[in-house]
Amino acid sequence: MRRPRWRTAGGALLRVTAVWAVSSLTLLLLAAVLPDFRLQSASGESITRTFLTAALGAGAFGLLGALVWPLLVRALLLVPALVLGLLVFFLNGSLLLVALGLIPEGGQAAPETAVIVAAVMSATSSATSTFLAVRDDDAYRRRLVRLAGRRHGRRRGAPGDVGPVAPGTVFLQLDGLGHDVLREATAGERPLMGTVAGWLRSTHRLTPWRTDWSSQTGASQLALLHGTNHDLPAFRWYEKETGRLIVSNRPSSAAELQRRAVARTGDAGLLSYDGASRGNLFSGGADQLALVMSVAARRGRHNRSRAGYFAYFSDPANATRTAVSFAAEVVRETGQSLRSRIRGERPRVKRGGLYPFIRAFATVVERDVVVAAVIGDLLAGRTAVYADLVAYDEVAHHSGPRHRDTHQVLRRLDRAVGLIADAAQYAPRRYRIVLLSDHGQSPGPTFLETYGLGLEDLVRAGCGLPVSRRAGRSASGAEAREAARAALHRPEGRDGCGTSDPVVLASGNLGLVSFPDLPGRVTREEIDRRHPALLPTLANHPGIGFLLVRSAAHGAVVLGPDGAEHHLDSGRIVGRDPLAGFGAGAAEAVRRTDGFPHAADIMVNSACDPRTGAVHAFEEQIGSHGGLGGEQSRPFLLWPAELSPPAADGREPAGAEQVHAVLRRWLREVDGPQIPLGGPADELRPEGPRPEVFPPADGTVRDKTR
Repeated sequence: MRRPRWRTAGGALLRVTAVWAVSSLTLLLLAAVLPDFRLQSASGESITRTFLTAALGAGAFGLLGALVWPLLVRALLLVPALVLGLLVFFLNGSLLLVALGLIPEGGQAAPETAVIVAAVMSATSSATSTFLAVRDDDAYRRRLVRLAGRRHGRRRGAPGDVGPVAPGTVFLQLDGLGHDVLREATAGERPLMGTVAGWLRSTHRLTPWRTDWSSQTGASQLALLHGTNHDLPAFRWYEKETGRLIVSNRPSSAAELQRRAVARTGDAGLLSYDGASRGNLFSGGADQLALVMSVAARRGRHNRSRAGYFAYFSDPANATRTAVSFAAEVVRETGQSLRSRIRGERPRVKRGGLYPFIRAFATVVERDVVVAAVIGDLLAGRTAVYADLVAYDEVAHHSGPRHRDTHQVLRRLDRAVGLIADAAQYAPRRYRIVLLSDHGQSPGPTFLETYGLGLEDLVRAGCGLPVSRRAGRSASGAEAREAARAALHRPEGRDGCGTSDPVVLASGNLGLVSFPDLPGRVTREEIDRRHPALLPTLANHPGIGFLLVRSAAHGAVVLGPDGAEHHLDSGRIVGRDPLAGFGAGAAEAVRRTDGFPHAADIMVNSACDPRTGAVHAFEEQIGSHGGLGGEQSRPFLLWPAELSPPAADGREPAGAEQVHAVLRRWLREVDGPQIPLGGPADELRPEGPRPEVFPPADGTVRDKTR
């Protein structure tokens, strides 16, 4: 039953008064304990006058925060999000100085003191407002909507006051979290992820699925949201016809990949009906966007991706809380890195420079913005929401998939999932929450740390080209150079005469070698003619598991050590199968990649320890993904038991495109009527012509505005 307007207005007035009083008392207390902050003139004033000054100052600060702060944040939308997080303290302190200057003899504060005072006042006012709204569902719902920046589709009144509607679906992607790690995090009496563990014991079911060869977010998420990852061989690759380097998480590259996917499928994406995309590389066809990379490069009013930052940071208390957490995360990472060095932990990678700030952005800022946006979507009654939480993946790259550092991140992610689930109780429709990941992570020391040279140095040595001094001094580098000289029949101390410098790129433990001056896919025979030592040097290196090349005579061929070969087109195997030990479906995944127009001239996969699943990343990562080997290829699906299982025969889905089909099927599995036309529920419908209720089951393209 809807509350009378006078009671709602009275409750709001009471909350404003209480927050104002607490802020005034906070201002008085800070003036008493901080030496550089005064609320009275130098000649002294009465206690009453001082309290009145504090009340006026708190009121002015609150009004400026409500009126001016959103304008400041909107003006700073073009500032990088990392910089915006660091500016929060300065902006809040500046508002306090302005507020004190607006009242007669309001007080004095040094700039650095004003920053502290403003942060404390924002925190106390936020805590007070939240406490007063705990028993008030309407206030709680309004606050969450405001924090999420929702201006359309607001719902008033108690849940369920409109007729039944079909349930909505929320897909929460826990980036980089493998199936086995999730199992461990939800096991035992005191699991790391208590919320998810409770779901597993009651309402949800869990299964792993198998990634494509390119086990990384770009390939997986493009297929999950748009139904195809055709011609996406790695996280980054070189395209000869244009001379472009495509990197999946660059705005221009993400936009191009999404354009290609839509052109191939003829469908806008998983979220094309009343959907929201939050924190993803691709939009999925959603109209509601926040922190979506594929639209981040756009300019003008049509780019609403950065609006997610405005929606979150427009609340000064919210901005202050996140900024404090950001600073704490920087300190936490610095301490954890120092502890790792002191203890001599191995493997280990460098974690200095900007990394502490990058980690803080991923684990704090992006998490908070995405969670607030998803909560707003729930309260607005969106039909389908897909959000990516990247915190675990970022920390696991530098600390390892099972390190204590990642355990802390998993606990915080579990709390975020719980917050979203709690907010769903106040939504105007019932929601089904699906958890999934795009890939796992495989541990292991880097290729460079283990062998003293990088993949690029090894390739150059195999081509007889100069290599870095470090690689030349290492045992592995010297061996590679000598092997090249022997194969080239060169005298010692003389380099080979390679005709082109190859482009060598890394995507986790997957490497790509391209010869830019040779058009098209260079055949094995041509590589052997130009660089006779290259393929033997790579295939026989102990840190490399296998190579993929295209033979003019035999088609797709996988090369391994000691002359081993696997002819994928005919199935013929020479010696020991190079793909043995890389899991079921390895041959199929490699064969599929060989058919991509932009597959590299040589595709290189690192070795994998069959006992531990450890791999050697060609990047500086001790938890990596991108190729085959270990747990990186086993992400998970965790779905409500009311939905049908991914496969009727119980098999694990193979490839992200199959998982996309499962997600589409789940969107169509509803147990109630659609939102009716007319009446209060019209608030929940997007503006414009009415689209189809759900994507067609047969994948055909239909007019979505009919």
